[in-house]
Amino acid sequence: MKKRLLSLTLAAAMAFSLAGCRGAEPAATTAAPEAATTAAPTTDDKDAAGDDAAASTEAPAAENFKIGIITGTASQGDEEITQANKMKEKYGDMIVTSTYPDNFTTETETVISNTVALASDPDVKAIIWCQAIPGTAAAIDKVRETRPDMIFIVGTPGEDPGVINPKADIVFQVDEPGCGIVIPPQAKEQGATTMIHYSFPRHMSYALIVARHENLKKYCAENGIELVDVTAPDPTGDSGITGAQQFILEDVPRQIEKYGKDTVFFTTNCGMQEPLIRSVFENGAIYTLQCCPSPFHAFPAALNIDMAGHEADVDYMMEQLQAKVTEANMGGRVSTWGVPCNMLFISAGVEYAKKVLEGETNGEILDEALLRDTVQACAEEFAPGTQMTLEYYVDDDGNAKENHFLVMSDFVTFE
Repeated sequence: MKKRLLSLTLAAAMAFSLAGCRGAEPAATTAAPEAATTAAPTTDDKDAAGDDAAASTEAPAAENFKIGIITGTASQGDEEITQANKMKEKYGDMIVTSTYPDNFTTETETVISNTVALASDPDVKAIIWCQAIPGTAAAIDKVRETRPDMIFIVGTPGEDPGVINPKADIVFQVDEPGCGIVIPPQAKEQGATTMIHYSFPRHMSYALIVARHENLKKYCAENGIELVDVTAPDPTGDSGITGAQQFILEDVPRQIEKYGKDTVFFTTNCGMQEPLIRSVFENGAIYTLQCCPSPFHAFPAALNIDMAGHEADVDYMMEQLQAKVTEANMGGRVSTWGVPCNMLFISAGVEYAKKVLEGETNGEILDEALLRDTVQACAEEFAPGTQMTLEYYVDDDGNAKENHFLVMSDFVTFE
């Protein structure tokens, strides 16, 4: 197993993409300059962020408190619910959990009512939400009608930054535009000459997914990779997750027959990762990164890895993945992150909210230095030695949003 650090590539690419967001580049949303990540925001930064940043509010005093965690069900992605249960094991009754329905796009009222029910316990002082699917902002609004003091920390938002940023106190998100920059050179190093990009109209309406896609187009071209867009069924549509997964299982062999085995596959949807990984391994293609990077994301089910007793054990997962890569003779053609991003967002969200409620932030919800330290500490619990990069989200007008953090790690490539 070899860990390849892309620090120099990433730094240069981030600077380039920032310049592009002020010019003709369609990818208008990207990370702020590196300098913004090394110190607390200046007064100008805070002014630019606007009065809508929920993180400027004061934290409620709390002696006895509970922290709620909202996740999807295991059928949508078991990492989040696994980590929620891990936090409950760690802290006992201090943690209360809830889920949103699988078909959340048509059951917004259920999303809202489940959140309101969680917040109806007056001891619940903070809610950690991952993934923050469409309907999260509306649910936050509804809770704050009666609980204006509630702290919301959300991860992997499915709503555009302009919608979720004013509602949540802190937002964590994979640096999707940045991934669009670093995936192509990584895929080239893995031998890719073609990239198949699976998505559907709902996802391609999200600002940061669009930004990632635009960067993928640009940097695939620079690295001699042909980007091919393929429209897949929306898992929340009529055919459901089963139909979407079946499409992937049938389409991957077709694409490999057309473009050859030196094809890297990427999908914007969590539910499609399992059949995609399975098909890539069965057909000897290339797999660089998930939409929600993590060594746990879809690999165990796709490759029949027994996770009993090892649900959050990164070392075990890496060993198993290396064994599967070796068995499939796919050395150098499979990679991911060593840190499970959504599990990290839940862990860091709980730990940071606990510190806020215990008074470590002097009455403020956002203490950026403490937040960064918490994220880094939680990341190292999963993968010691990992260095996380947190950038500010920058809106279309070039304003850094101080409560919205884009998170990046480095690739681990299996040899």
